[in-house]
Amino acid sequence: MKGISGQVASADGAGGPEAARLRAFGGEFIDKALERQFRLACLEETQRHARLLFAASVILNALFLMSDWRFAGTPHFVVAVSARLVVVALSLLCLVAVQVATTPGRMTAIYVTWLWGISAAIAVLVSSHSDLALFVVMLLPTVFYLAVPIPFGWLVSGGFGASALLLLGYLDGSTGWQTGMGLALAVAVLNTMLALVAARANRTERRFWSVVRAEREANEKLRASEDILENTFQAVPMPLVVAGLDDGRHIKSNEAARRFYGGTLDLPDAAGLCQAALGGNDAEALRERLRRDGMATEFETTVTLADGEERQVVLAAAVTPSGPMPNLVAALVDVTDRRAAERQARYAASHDALTGLPNRAAFHEGLEAALARRKPGQGICVLLMDLDGLKDVNDTLGHDAGDAVLMETAHRLDALIDQPALIARLGGDEFVCAVEGPDPIGLGRRLAQSILVELRRPLLHAGRHFSTRASVGIAACPEHDCSYGELMKDADLALYAAKQQGRNRVVVYAPAMRQAVLERVALNRAMIGALADDEIVPYYQPKVSLTTGRLAGVEALVRWRRSPHSILSPSAFEAALSDPELAVLIGERMVRRVASDVRGWIELGFDCGRVAINLAPAQFNNRDLAPTLLRQFHAAGVEPSHFDVEITETVFLGRSSEHVAPILEELDRAGVRVALDDFGTGYAGLIHLKQLPIDTIKIDQSFVKDIERDAFDTAIVCAVIELGRKLGMRVVAEGLETAGQARFLRDNGCELAQGFLFFRPLAAPEMADLLRAERPDTAAARLALFSQALIARL
Repeated sequence: MKGISGQVASADGAGGPEAARLRAFGGEFIDKALERQFRLACLEETQRHARLLFAASVILNALFLMSDWRFAGTPHFVVAVSARLVVVALSLLCLVAVQVATTPGRMTAIYVTWLWGISAAIAVLVSSHSDLALFVVMLLPTVFYLAVPIPFGWLVSGGFGASALLLLGYLDGSTGWQTGMGLALAVAVLNTMLALVAARANRTERRFWSVVRAEREANEKLRASEDILENTFQAVPMPLVVAGLDDGRHIKSNEAARRFYGGTLDLPDAAGLCQAALGGNDAEALRERLRRDGMATEFETTVTLADGEERQVVLAAAVTPSGPMPNLVAALVDVTDRRAAERQARYAASHDALTGLPNRAAFHEGLEAALARRKPGQGICVLLMDLDGLKDVNDTLGHDAGDAVLMETAHRLDALIDQPALIARLGGDEFVCAVEGPDPIGLGRRLAQSILVELRRPLLHAGRHFSTRASVGIAACPEHDCSYGELMKDADLALYAAKQQGRNRVVVYAPAMRQAVLERVALNRAMIGALADDEIVPYYQPKVSLTTGRLAGVEALVRWRRSPHSILSPSAFEAALSDPELAVLIGERMVRRVASDVRGWIELGFDCGRVAINLAPAQFNNRDLAPTLLRQFHAAGVEPSHFDVEITETVFLGRSSEHVAPILEELDRAGVRVALDDFGTGYAGLIHLKQLPIDTIKIDQSFVKDIERDAFDTAIVCAVIELGRKLGMRVVAEGLETAGQARFLRDNGCELAQGFLFFRPLAAPEMADLLRAERPDTAAARLALFSQALIARL
């Protein structure tokens, strides 16, 4: 009991467990605040008790007043009647005062006033020494102790005080001191015993009050907790359902669950959660897991709602003991939309957005799986395809036409190739497919030819018909390789070979292709080392005037000086020059070295004419090529007017072709002349001579070689010379080796030539020596070569 009261006091804020302790004598709470709470709690009962007590006092004393008439005619009559009237009047007065008393303190004051007033009046009454007087002396304090609910201190003082007043009223001079002492001792013992009884009653009342109060507060907390739990249960935004574990009957659900299920859970005949929502197999699986583990998490299933709609959900459930039958509490998360989004995201991550075909990642995964499950006697053929000329379609008809080509290609491939073949778009204009069969290479060849034929069929877009071409590389497992990476490398090498052989064809991988790649990689690595070791140097081939015999400029040619006695021409490392990065690095190195050499010749006073520098197509990928070259010329201290740049017709084929014209125009404005090298051997048309700032046309040595005996070459060379003359351009013949060739070119109006007839390519020091020795007599000696050829012919 003491512990309970302590908990109550602590919860009530009046103090800790010590605050609920009771006084050893008196049985009241030690804590005054708690005692006030107790008396305030008992105030209504105290008022009711006071009304009964004071009313009983009025009634009993009124009756005793009538009995007091027996003293009529005696001196005690007046005293007795007066005292009785005082008791009745005081009791009535206190009865009225009780009605307006609103605090325990006022009630105590009323009780104490009544107690002392009654005691004084009764003390007067017992002076009659009637037969009942002594009984009243003993009885009245007992009534006070048992019937007056006032603080223990006031009660004891009132009890002893009343007893003293009554005893003084009862005793008189005729009573012996022995009797007086006996009565006093009896009264003292009586009061002591009554005080103990009152203390015990106080203790009992306060303990009972503490227990009741603690129980009430516990119930209030329980109700508050239940309210919080219920409000929380209802406020949870995800559906929560409590159902019977065995029969699935609905017991309780929150608002979210009722909205989700369509309100059917509240119906009296609603079917069980497991049977109605989950269905047979999933319901039994959920029950089994709950019986085994007591809980289930991440349980994914499909539920059927009241309107018949099925939704994908994830359940988390636990078993809760509740009475004789266990229940389950289930929380549900609707993942239908999330799963749909995940499927869409997986599709987007594994398929090409434009064509709808699987992408590179999906093809990788599918081919890996096909290789892993390949059975003996079966093979897998990979066809790697690249559309030829898609860039031209984009440039001429627009990217929407290019997209139409890609989508139509995907559609035709999908229609042509039987499943379960794998088809994918790897990116750009590259497609791939993989087919399985006992003769993979033969199957791949037939399929590739069918693809080429199918793609040639005209495509209609925006009112225009056009067709596409493709190059196909084939690799097969087990004939070539059986790992994804190696098989794709083989197919890529075969595709590269198909493009090198002229495109629009099918090539099957051969081991020699990989060897060529290894050699190219080794060569590239060696070229990188050569650049680091400064082994890439310019050699200079002079250009000679066919009319004067004088030097009219030089062309800087790249050479690889592997050792003092081994100088390699570009034909030895041509494969490395086809690498864009290496071509750019070599070009930059050549420009710096050439500009430095030209600066040295100028400082020595030599007239080298204009020096031509060859620009690789890859260098035009840099939009700032012109500013970069001009900065290098200025850094070397040489004016741009000392230089020519030579380009081949292949610059018009690359992806950077749209950069060519702006770059050449900027160089032309700076004073750099532009020469078109190997004219007539490539793709360039006359339109380029018109649109670009070209100053010089160079006739390729393949035409010069046989001009004396091949009428076709003769006609071409004469046409080019005439074209240059009509357009106001200089014409330079390359590969001049005989005096007869020189005479023919001079007689037909060709101004300049270069070749072994005059000079082989010279290193920079040799070129300096040549410039130093250049005199009019040396020019005349060169002209004599033509005369000798003429005399010999005559």
